[in-house]
Amino acid sequence: MAEIKYPRRILIRSSLKGLISAALHTLSDFEVIGAENIPKKGPLILAANHFSFADSVAMLHIAPASIEMFSGANPAFTPWWGKLLPRLWGVLYVYRGTGSRQAIRDAESILKQNGFFGIFPEGGAWAEMIRPARPGAAYLAAKTGAPILPVGFTGFNEVLPIRFRDKSKVTIRVGKPYQPAHVTGRGRERRQQLDELGDRIMKEIADLLPDHLRGKFSNDPAVRERAKEVEAYPWEKASWDEV
Repeated sequence: MAEIKYPRRILIRSSLKGLISAALHTLSDFEVIGAENIPKKGPLILAANHFSFADSVAMLHIAPASIEMFSGANPAFTPWWGKLLPRLWGVLYVYRGTGSRQAIRDAESILKQNGFFGIFPEGGAWAEMIRPARPGAAYLAAKTGAPILPVGFTGFNEVLPIRFRDKSKVTIRVGKPYQPAHVTGRGRERRQQLDELGDRIMKEIADLLPDHLRGKFSNDPAVRERAKEVEAYPWEKASWDEV
């Protein structure tokens, strides 16, 4: 398969960003904190928490129109109309429960072209608190050496149903980019290093969220205990046509 040329689809994506901005400000009490932390140039991995299907809309809003990102091919908790925007944008589809090797190679190529790439390290939205990272984000960061920009989304799971008189408060907090740790091991040692890198990624995101959403990184023992109940990946054994 031919290499993805970066950037692409800028005209249609710029138009979509205008519509996204209008929708967010119309349907919610919307705020972005730390937008000045977003670099002007890549390569850059934007890594964010994933509590709602609307998080992908928020990611596209704050990033440049050139951003590429992963999306589940058949997202389990997304209404049909919520699947339209990713298709129009031209996201890279991944199939949960598989390695999605071509999508990973495409992401590597984009970052090597100094591109912006968005990813939700948890691999899906099935709980409203931080969960462990799947291997993808850590692998991309280790393989490409691209800086990571942590982003925290809150309130997007409360936007629907729409309430014009009493809009839901939604916030995007952008952290500061940091360089991922080098992964030098092999075999079991390499996997441990990738797990540690994934843990660091989620910790940086958690620091941008209220404490009750930080999962195992919370200061509250009760929150940490509840986090254990939702940490299992629901699609671990799923085939691509089951999700």
